[in-house]
Amino acid sequence: MRKIRRLLSKIIFYFFAFSIGGVLLFKFLPIPFTWTMLDRKVSAIAEGKDSKIHYKWRSYHKVSREMHLAAVAAEDQNFPVHWGFDIKALQKAYVNNQKGKKVRGASTISQQVAKNVFLWQGRSYLRKALEVYFTALIELIWGKQRILEVYVNVAEMGPNTFGAEAASQRFFGKPASHLTRAEAARLAAVLPSPVKWSAAKPGPYVTRRSGVIQKYMRALGGFKYIEGLRKF
Repeated sequence: MRKIRRLLSKIIFYFFAFSIGGVLLFKFLPIPFTWTMLDRKVSAIAEGKDSKIHYKWRSYHKVSREMHLAAVAAEDQNFPVHWGFDIKALQKAYVNNQKGKKVRGASTISQQVAKNVFLWQGRSYLRKALEVYFTALIELIWGKQRILEVYVNVAEMGPNTFGAEAASQRFFGKPASHLTRAEAARLAAVLPSPVKWSAAKPGPYVTRRSGVIQKYMRALGGFKYIEGLRKF
């Protein structure tokens, strides 16, 4: 029993040491890759498809403010004010799911970043518990601006295409710093299913959804809504 307790103590110590150390490190350094990128590459190789990953990191101020605002308007409108978890959205999702309707998620931008950067895809109680842990860590250590910066850089916005810079270059032939509101809204519109929907050649859904997102962007008050995001 002593050996087991000693082993468990070491496992717990190293888990906290490496997890906190990793979050501290990536507060300042660009994210080199995510598990989703690796999964996409391995799957493409296995299927004999093009496995090139399109990914270019850009700092917060080198991406159009339209993109940051579009991401918040589309994915997490309470992002500036919550601490990682949107309780009201979780309650609505629970009620909706209990009624037997289509399963609806309520993941915040912070939760999505925690999952994409530090964890794997899939559903399990273990992964969800770790997601809660890493979400709390990045909210505490990174601050809102860094979380949004990472999200806009690592979110999948097209087949094997991650982040606003790579997506903007591929689909619009321009850097992310020059994205217009309409283009940013189109990229945000495909976030739920970037392999199924296209920002480059938007169908009826993406066209309709991007219009709704632009209305949300105006309703939130424009850029003022994301000014002054916590930097620590």
